[in-house]
Amino acid sequence: MKHHQNRGLAYSLRSSLFYSPIASVITLGLFLFVGAAGWYAWKWGVSDAIFRADFQACLKNHDGACWGFVAEKWRLIIFGRFPYDEQWRSAVGTSSVLLMLFVSAFPQTWTKTGIKILGALWLAALAAFFIFMRGGIFGLSSIDPDYWGGLPLTIILTLFGMTASAPIGILLAIGRTSKLTAIRNICIGYIELVRGVPLITVLFVASFIFPLILPPGWRIDAFWRIVIGIVLFQAAYMAETVRGGLQTIPKGQFEAAAALGLNKFQTYVSAILPQALAAIIPAFVNNLLSTFMDTSLVTIVSMYDLTGSLRLALGDPNWRNFFLEGYLFIAIIYLVFSFIMSRYSVWLEQRILKKKQMAAQEGQKNDDADRVGT
Repeated sequence: MKHHQNRGLAYSLRSSLFYSPIASVITLGLFLFVGAAGWYAWKWGVSDAIFRADFQACLKNHDGACWGFVAEKWRLIIFGRFPYDEQWRSAVGTSSVLLMLFVSAFPQTWTKTGIKILGALWLAALAAFFIFMRGGIFGLSSIDPDYWGGLPLTIILTLFGMTASAPIGILLAIGRTSKLTAIRNICIGYIELVRGVPLITVLFVASFIFPLILPPGWRIDAFWRIVIGIVLFQAAYMAETVRGGLQTIPKGQFEAAAALGLNKFQTYVSAILPQALAAIIPAFVNNLLSTFMDTSLVTIVSMYDLTGSLRLALGDPNWRNFFLEGYLFIAIIYLVFSFIMSRYSVWLEQRILKKKQMAAQEGQKNDDADRVGT
């Protein structure tokens, strides 16, 4: 048995990597390149690196990385300008949101009762986030949202940006296909207008123009202005993503719903949207990752997310030369979050496909049983 397994592995390697002289040369060359790059990365990043926050030792070390910069500045990078002694509040508030994201990822919680419980828990988690971040009650000192930053700001902006933009995007997508000319043109105009300008322009408008058009005496924190800008921007892209999903639904689905006596609202909620949203999972995750990365642009309007907080840390002249290690540190954070979201979307897509196949098989069995009975 073991002999056959080894033979199968050898055959598989030969047929996929060494099936011709040119393929063999390319494969060996890539192996050598990856091996040499990995060895250099290990020496530079681990064996010859400095991990303690020792500035003098880092200056003398010319062969390896200086992770001492991260050891010295990691709290500034992760939490931004949030007061140092109060950063535990930022950690607790962000952990409550991450915990709810983890719990909500399990399909077992997506029942009618589970959704109600999740809704209540999400309200509690968001309330905890803003209570700990903002303070002013329960003996917590008040902290202006202008001082929020780092990873907590990146996570909450992404959460609000995608959660709030999804229903708006769905309405825009349905409106774009409406038979009412006025509604269709308004939706098309909004989508094309927003998609025709970069996000940084939207953020500038939300930060500097929007306050000028507010009634006298009205004031909206910069944080909420940024949230509104990101939501309105992502809604346009979400609308096009949802529209692509709607186009995959056969017209017969609409006709079948009409034959069952369902009105427009019931047709979309019960029959069309579940299928369309399942079809756009990859595109939705792509939008999610784009939003997660695009939060770095808020630095332009004086809010410091994870990338902006790194720039604050690099403002220390003693550590300025070790920017590479700092950017690698936040790149790893972005990579971890992006990888988790990507793998979860693949798992969810496969799960939905498997359920469809099981439902189709069950339907085929029922049809066969009916034929036998007749």
